Amino acid sequence: MKKIYGVMGDPIAHSMSPDIHNDAFEKENIEAVYHHFHVTKEGLNDAVKGMKALGIEGFNITIPHKTSIIPFLDEVDELALAIGAVNTVVNKNGRFIGYNTDGKGFFKSLCDEISGDIKAKKTLVIGAGGAARAIYFTLVKEGVKQVDIANRTKERAAQLVSDCPYDKVSKALSIIEAEESLSQYDLIIQTTSSGMSPELDHSPLKVDQLKTGAIVSDIIYNPLQTKLLREAREKGAETQNGLGMFINQAALAFEIWTGIMPDTARMTDIVLNKLGGNTC
Repeated sequence: MKKIYGVMGDPIAHSMSPDIHNDAFEKENIEAVYHHFHVTKEGLNDAVKGMKALGIEGFNITIPHKTSIIPFLDEVDELALAIGAVNTVVNKNGRFIGYNTDGKGFFKSLCDEISGDIKAKKTLVIGAGGAARAIYFTLVKEGVKQVDIANRTKERAAQLVSDCPYDKVSKALSIIEAEESLSQYDLIIQTTSSGMSPELDHSPLKVDQLKTGAIVSDIIYNPLQTKLLREAREKGAETQNGLGMFINQAALAFEIWTGIMPDTARMTDIVLNKLGGNTC
């Protein structure tokens, strides 16, 4: 009998996770299948109970359940608990244990794709939402020397800095303050939805002060090149989209479930074929 895995969210039909995970199961000769599970906020508790009763082996969690699922789990990993969000659950002997692979997936994509010593780069994170939180906490925990946070609401950025339990060198900025001091930063990481469909002509940040040779990373991967990345490239920056983060967070989840690290190049090709483009 095939083991069952999946992803729960609302909406969820657009997810490409089944494409990459089912292919990985087949490639690794694992008798398993990965499904979409459409779960509303109101149905979350019942869905988790049902998954446990059915013996679901593991699942991913996406918007809007990454935080609200925590009370329904039996155990939560230390980093996921600090972040306050879970994106991966594994069933260990009938106990649901939660992890967060978003930040780790992003950090791995940086190390794989970006030149130079990531930990030595003065870094600016744009945004203060859930993705920013996972990325910021992970960067600090991994020893990146300085990570500042900029947000439209400066108070939210300050709260994020305050919430981080790890030793850090960080300050909170407004977007205007960040734009004025942009030349100080070696690495800028964009974590908001600005630039994603239907806001394709939007950018969360003016890059007039961006220094040549800086690195600009945008966690959006559809489109593969946002307005921010186009403008940054025109200023001489090295750019990275969010495809690597998506692939690596999925691969780390697969490893948690199976003990096997899947072929991330193969996963990347599957997503690129679905998107009909090339990574930037």
